[in-house]
Amino acid sequence: MALQFAAAANRTVLARRHQHRLDQTVAEVEYRSRFRNWEWMATVRNNPTRPLGIDGELFFTPELVPAMAHPLPRESDPEIQKNVLVHRLYEYLKFTIDLEQSAVIPVTGHISRGMAGLDLPELMRSDAFKIVTDEAWHAQFTYELMRDVRDRTRVAPALPDTPIFTGVLARIHEEFPSEIRGLDELLFAIVSETLISSTLDDLPQDHRLPEGVRETIADHAEDEAKYHAFFSTLLRFLWPSMTPREQELAGPYLPRLIFAFLEPDYPSVALGMAASGLPSEQVEQVNNDVYTHERVIEDVRRGAAPTLQYFIEAGALEHGATREAFAEAGLLA
Repeated sequence: MALQFAAAANRTVLARRHQHRLDQTVAEVEYRSRFRNWEWMATVRNNPTRPLGIDGELFFTPELVPAMAHPLPRESDPEIQKNVLVHRLYEYLKFTIDLEQSAVIPVTGHISRGMAGLDLPELMRSDAFKIVTDEAWHAQFTYELMRDVRDRTRVAPALPDTPIFTGVLARIHEEFPSEIRGLDELLFAIVSETLISSTLDDLPQDHRLPEGVRETIADHAEDEAKYHAFFSTLLRFLWPSMTPREQELAGPYLPRLIFAFLEPDYPSVALGMAASGLPSEQVEQVNNDVYTHERVIEDVRRGAAPTLQYFIEAGALEHGATREAFAEAGLLA
C-alpha cells in the first residue's frame, strides 16, 4: 500500500506555525495515561500465544455474520455453513493484521518520535511507543491464529491480497489537499482506534468457538480499551491546533474515513462464500440482498456513534461543509 506519512515534514512546519495555539491546547487538555501498569498488564509482556485447542464447533459467531441470516447460506449444506464462518474469521483476522501494520503502527510510530506535527505531552509520546509494541504483537498473534485455524480446519483462506479499505485510504490520500496531506492518516488512526468493535466484545463470550479464538480476541480487546482513551485525547489536541482553513479542508473527508473502516468488504465476503461452496449466482444474490444501501448506512451510523461524538465535542461539525458531508453520508440522525 502506498500510504505514507508523506506530510510529516509539512506538519512539523504546521506545528511551529501554530505553536501558540498548540501551547494553549496542551494547557487545556489533560492526558490521563492508561499505560502506567503496562509492564505488568500488557498482553505482549504477559500472555503467550494462545493454542487453538480442540474444542469449539463454530469459528465465528453466526449472529454477527449478515450472510448467515439469508436463506441461501442458512439452508445450505452444514459444511458450507461451517466454512462460511471459517472464512468470516479469516476476513476479520486479515483485516486486523492489515489495519495494525498499514494504518496504526506507522502513525503511532511518528507520534512517538515527535513527527506528527503536534506538541504532545511527553507521557503521550512514551505511551505511543507502547502502542507500537502492542500493535505489532497483535498482528503477530493474529497471523499465528490464522495458521492454526487453517491447519485444524484444512480450509485455506480465500482472501484478496489487500482489504478494500487500503485502496479507499490510498484514494483519499491522493485527493487530500496537498497542504495538509498526511493528516488523513492521523485522522483515520483516530477513527479506527475510537470505534468500539462488537466483534472484540462478543466473540470472547461465545463458547461455541474454540478457546484459542476466544482468548486471542479477548487479549486484543483488553489492550484496545487503552487505545480508545489515548486516541480520543489525541483528537482533543489535534483539532483545536488546526487553523479554521485546515479544519474546513479536512472535515468533509471524515465520513469517508469512517466508511473506510466500517463498510463491509464486499469482494472479501464474496470470495469467502464462493470458497465455502456457494454457487456464484447465489453469492451475488446474498450480497445484494444483505448489503442494501439502507442497511449499510444504518450499520455504519450505529457503529460510528462513539467517534462521531468525539468529533462533535472537538468542534469538527461546527463547520458547514463538514456537517453537510456527514448529513449526505447518512451519519447524522
